[in-house]
Order: sequence, then structure tokens, then C-alpha cells
Amino acid sequence: MNIHLATAAATPGDPILNISIFGAFVAITLIIVLRASRNNKTAADYYAAGRSFTGGQNGTAIAGDYLSAASFLGIVGAIAITGYDGFMYSIGFLVAWLVALLLVAELLRNTGKYTMADVLSFRLKQRPVRIAAAITTLVVCFFYLLAQMAGAGGLVSLLLGITDKLGQSVVITIVGALMIVYVLIGGMKGTTWVQIIKACLLIAGAAVMTVWVLALHGFNLSTLLDHAVKTAGNPEILNPGLKYGLTDVTQLDFISLALALVLGTAALPHVLMRFYTVPTAKEARRSVVWAIWLIGGFYIFTLVLGYGAAALIGADRIMASPGGVNSAAPLLAFELGGPVLLGLISAVAFATILAVVAGLTITAAASFAHDIYASVVKKGKARPEDEVKVARRTVVIIGIVAILGGIGANGQNVAFLVALAFAVAASANLPTILYSLFWKKFSTQGAVWSMYGGLISAILLIALSPVVSGTATSMIPGANFAIFPLSNPGLISIPLAFILGWLGTVLDKVPRDVAKQAEMEVRSLTGVGAEKEAVVH
Repeated sequence: MNIHLATAAATPGDPILNISIFGAFVAITLIIVLRASRNNKTAADYYAAGRSFTGGQNGTAIAGDYLSAASFLGIVGAIAITGYDGFMYSIGFLVAWLVALLLVAELLRNTGKYTMADVLSFRLKQRPVRIAAAITTLVVCFFYLLAQMAGAGGLVSLLLGITDKLGQSVVITIVGALMIVYVLIGGMKGTTWVQIIKACLLIAGAAVMTVWVLALHGFNLSTLLDHAVKTAGNPEILNPGLKYGLTDVTQLDFISLALALVLGTAALPHVLMRFYTVPTAKEARRSVVWAIWLIGGFYIFTLVLGYGAAALIGADRIMASPGGVNSAAPLLAFELGGPVLLGLISAVAFATILAVVAGLTITAAASFAHDIYASVVKKGKARPEDEVKVARRTVVIIGIVAILGGIGANGQNVAFLVALAFAVAASANLPTILYSLFWKKFSTQGAVWSMYGGLISAILLIALSPVVSGTATSMIPGANFAIFPLSNPGLISIPLAFILGWLGTVLDKVPRDVAKQAEMEVRSLTGVGAEKEAVVH
């Protein structure tokens, strides 16, 4: 009896019901992955799903890839706790897609084949640029995986009432194992279908909860906000500055965060790789338009859900529950619809995590197998079947590393952890992508300096920031070597990477390949060459 009461206090709903709904979701998605994997015969099938998806399908999959645990668990929690400042994550994540649409999507699809490195090395020296691009891809995917694993740990801990670190570590290990199975079997095609289904479920679930919250407040947003202020006992929850306006340092932190969010999306390898799963550049552009509409609608829902959690649950209850700030959305679901809605919404969130980690893992594996093994080690002479074997082995290694990293990052706000991944991507990849596409004089030395400089500076600043040490909520709470005051490195590392790319190019005396530059320009703008490749594959 006492054990039952303790569990009930620790977790809302019925753990057996929650696990049953989880199991059903996992079983259904695994069947889908198995069916989709039947045609995985070539590298193009495994990496790019045979370029068989339409713009609408791919746009929905992009939404499924992009709307991660950070979007659902982290942002709703951030808004519930810090109000307006938490909503800045939603705005940043959405505005970032305009950068991707206007500057990157179509040109990237025209120029590349499977990975970001295909574009960056098109007119530069293959070996150094591919190695650098593969390293940055692996690091960005690792940071992003940390957030998803932490989200999985917090979510399942809440549903099962697991409060000890060992139990949460077991949960993260199980999620990692499932992720490995999904990607090993399904490749990009299976992963894409899981992402499409998950996007539809997540957006539908968020829409139902949004309408429900508004209905409880007479479909009046002002009434909802008033209720949130009353529950919080703090009118500042509606004003800017509750988290990022307290001091000069937090104001700079906000600028750094905004830079990372807005510029990071156009440089995320797992998002960029989705542009290669469509047959034409026109479909790539349609993909982004579809994604913007779906993602935009979802982020509007997060405003209502975040303030709904603040109004109906309150910050104290959220922070005291297993999973902390990341538990706001599941707790809101329980408050609205009891154990059944909690189980359904949590299963959708769990599917969200699985779909995103699968997309990240296949991107990282493709980068290593295609860019390092096939292009550098085998000098472009690797057999497609050998390349896919290497990719599958890489999946297992990445999965193990992600599990260990997720255990270390458990307890951190997942939206915040994803913002770090965005900062690393914007620092290590974006300058080189933009210079490669738009600057004729850009050189191999400039690319290498920019990628390594942006990557090393971002990681070093994160390591020396309050994220890792110096505060009670740091990853290493007992240590203090936080000499860099900002929590997000973007304000320093992104401009530095642009400067290094320019400086490396200006100082490079090696003559440029004018013919290759002209070919890349024509190909990126017209799609000539890319369309032939799509037909061949």
C-alpha cells in the first residue's frame, strides 16, 4: 500500500497503461520500418530513400525531424516557468526556417548528393573538406542526441515514477537500443515514414490540448494569461526579461541564443540531408514551405500549452516532479484528460524522440560512411554495399556514445541543450555553406579554418560556461571552471567562424579551380546535373 502511494505521488496516471501505450506505438512503428526497409538495396535507398518522397511528404517528415523533444517538452516547460522568455525559443526556431528556405534548401539540393560535405567539397579539395565536414556533422548530431536522450529520460521517469539516477539511465539505454534497431533496419525510408506519422500525431495531439486549454478559459487568451499570472503570483511571467533580462550577462546570453537559433537550422546536418530525399529542387523548395506551415502552427500551440501549464499546474509542481521543467506538457495532459490523454500524449512525445534520434543517427552514420570511408579512405571507389555496411556499424557506435552522453546530460532542459547544438552547427557549418554557395573566391583553406575554428571555439566556450560547471544546475555541479559567463557560445563562435573563413581564403595562395566554380554555380542555380543524378539513382 505504501509503495503504491509513493508511486502515485511520484507519477501521474497509471504506469501500466502508460507502458502499454508506449509498447503499442513502438510495435506499430517497427512494423512500418520493416515494411519500408524491403527496398533498401543501394546507398541511395539507405541514405536518401531512393529520392522517392514528394515535397508534401518530405515537408511533413522535416517537421517530424525538427519538432523534437525540445519543441514539445522543453519549450512548453520553458514558457510555463519563464513565460515570455521561454516563447523566444519558439520564435527563434520558426524564423530560422526563412533562412533555410531563402538561402540554402534549393541550392543545396541542386549541388549535393547525400550529405552536406558533398556541397562543401564540390569545388574544393575533397580530402580535407570532407574530413572537416564529417567531424562537424558528428559533433552536431552528438549534441542534438544529448537533448533527445535527456528528454527521453525525463519523460519516462515521470510516467513510471523513476526518480533514481540508475533507473533513468536504464530508460535512456532502452531508448538508445530502440533507435539503433530503427536505423539498422529501416534506413532513411523507414526513418522518414516514422517521422511523417510522428509529425501528424504530435501536431494533432498539441492541437487537441490547445483547443482544450482555450475551451477551459472561454476561448479567450487574455483569460488564460490572467489565470497563469494568478497561479504564478508574478505578473512578470507576461513580460520580457524574466530569464534573459536580469543582468547584462543574461541580456548578452539572449542575443547569443537568438543568433544560434536563427542561424543554426540552415546548418543542421540531419535537416539538410532531408533535401536529398526528393527527386527535384522544386520538391525541395515545396518541402520547406510545407515544413514552415506545419512547424509554425505547432509553435503557436506551444504558447497556449506553456501558459496553460503555468495556469493549471504551476511552476512549483512542475519543477518538483520527476523530469523537472521537461514534464510540463505531460502534466498538463494529465490535468486535462487524466491517465488516457497522458498516456497518449506521452507516447507521442516518446515517438517524437525516437523519430528524431533515428534521423540524427542515420545522418551521422551516412556522413562517416560516405564522407570518410567511401570518399577519403576508398577515394571514391567503395562499393555501395560496403558503404552501407560501414554506415550500419557506425550506427551502433553512435548509439552507444549517445546513450552515455544522454546519461550525463539527464536533468537538463532539452530546449536549452538543443540550442547548444544549434550554436555548434551555426558556428561550424553555416559560414562554410554560405561561402561555398555565394562566394566565388572561397578556398579550401578558408573552409577548413572556418569549420575547425567555429567547432573548436563553440565546444571550448561551452566547456568553460555555466552549462558544464559553476552552478547547482550545471552538468558537473561540484566543479567550477566556468570562466566564460554566457551559457550559449553563438555570440562569439559564429562571427569568429565567418572571420576565419574570410581570413583563410584571403591568405590562401593556392589557385582556384575556376571551371569547377562555374559548374557549381550553374548547377546550384539551375539543377543541371542534379536532376540527372536523381534519375540515375
